[in-house]
Amino acid sequence: MLFDALILFAAGLLAGTMNALAGGGSFMSFPAMVLVGLPSIAANASSTVALVPGTLASAYAYTTGAGKIGFRGLAGVPFAVVLATSVAGGLIGAVLLLITPVATFDAVIPWLLAFAAFTFAFGRDAGTWLRARVHLGARALLPVQFVLGIYGGYFGGAVGIMMLAVWSLLDGADLKQLNPTRTIVVSAMNGIAVVCFIVAGQVWWPQTIVLLLGGLVGGFAGARLGQILPAPVVRRMIIGVTVVMTAIFFKRAYF
Repeated sequence: MLFDALILFAAGLLAGTMNALAGGGSFMSFPAMVLVGLPSIAANASSTVALVPGTLASAYAYTTGAGKIGFRGLAGVPFAVVLATSVAGGLIGAVLLLITPVATFDAVIPWLLAFAAFTFAFGRDAGTWLRARVHLGARALLPVQFVLGIYGGYFGGAVGIMMLAVWSLLDGADLKQLNPTRTIVVSAMNGIAVVCFIVAGQVWWPQTIVLLLGGLVGGFAGARLGQILPAPVVRRMIIGVTVVMTAIFFKRAYF
């Protein structure tokens, strides 16, 4: 039991830090929940619940201190509208997860991880390539954000990276300036999913609380580190984690 708690706290610490720096924290938190014995859907639900306070801590840290950055709208769309659209999508995604049979989710999860890993590894370069060739009008923001919200509520791996890639096609702001907005939007879509998961009884509370405490510490510290650490170093570390975890879940599901 103590060993499980240590695994979960360490995973929460790393996941919270990853989410604050660039996203991808679920690559640590979800596998840790499975490792200590939770069924996959409960592991995903409990992981989501545990990481929401950490992402909120990150949002707070980004908006305080010497390097504070505020929340902002996108491409002329007010911040509140982007937030509400994301929450609506997150609600639908959470309901879809809860009605998915466990066996089906077990088969799908490696592909979701692979998709998220690919997005994390190549999303930034793809965004740069697309920016030179594609310009999306502001009207495209809300439909795309709604779809991202559904994905975020259902699984959410690398959803923050996907958001930044899409936003970069719509808004000329420095992506670092969008980090607080990304963090609070992800928190909001996860927050509505959390309510669904709690009502459905899919949250394993002892494991969730331990992971949550680690995520809180990691989330606040990660936002501070994000202001000083070189981005390429962070990227390489997180890509390494995503590739390893994806390979493990493919082996678990199919070999």
